[in-house]
This record gives sequence, structure tokens and C-alpha cells, in this order.
Amino acid sequence: MILKHIYTILIALAVASPAIAQDGPIGIAFAEAPEQSSGVCTGQSTDKTLACARQKCVEGGAMAQDCLRVKWCYPAGWSADLFVQHKEGIHWHEYLCGWDSKEALMAAVEVACDLSRRDFIRECSAVRFWDDRGQELQAN
Repeated sequence: MILKHIYTILIALAVASPAIAQDGPIGIAFAEAPEQSSGVCTGQSTDKTLACARQKCVEGGAMAQDCLRVKWCYPAGWSADLFVQHKEGIHWHEYLCGWDSKEALMAAVEVACDLSRRDFIRECSAVRFWDDRGQELQAN
């Protein structure tokens, strides 16, 4: 009888273990098809999260071969998507991630978008943010 209870407890722990293993820090992945689409996903597996970001890029209208895996941060920390435009008109996105607080991220955005340091840039601004739990926040 006792052996049966121990066996039941061990099975319950084995079933619960995958859920427990998923707790903890997450990473954030960014994929982009220049001038077309982008994708962002969070998760714990590098390969699965980057594949998810590429799939979201494709769902946004780009072809799979155009969706490049551009960044992975683990842990994700506070993250931002920057819109950057060259003086000649082309634009792209740059991604900041892994920052330990919103304040640190905002300081990094300020440095990254300091036009006095990047004389070839016409415009730079943060267009999306994610908190350290991977929740997207509105850019102000």
C-alpha cells in the first residue's frame, strides 16, 4: 500500500516537472525581412523561439527566405524595437534587449538614437517595447 502511494507521488512529480522546468527566465527573438515584415517571439528554447519569430515574419507577408533571424537575447530583460531611417531614405529596425530595467532600456534607446553620434541617420525612435516577462507595451 505504501509502495503504491510512493509510486503515485513519483508519477505526479514526473508529470509536474515539465511545467516546473518552464518557469524561469525567457529569451526574446527577432526576425526581419528588410522593408517587408518582422516577427518577435519569447520563449526558453533558442531554436524554437527564433523559428517562431521567423514564422511571424512570414505571416506578416514576407517570404521565408527573406525573414532573417537578427537577434536573440537570453534572458530577454527589457527590450525595444527601434525604427531607424538613413538620410537617403532607406530604413531598418534595430533591437535592444537584455536590459535589467525600463530605465536602463530607455537610457540605451537615448544613446542608440543620439543623432549627434550617427550623422548618417535622419530619424530614430523606439516603436515597440517588451517588459522582462515578454509582454509588449505601447510606445509613447
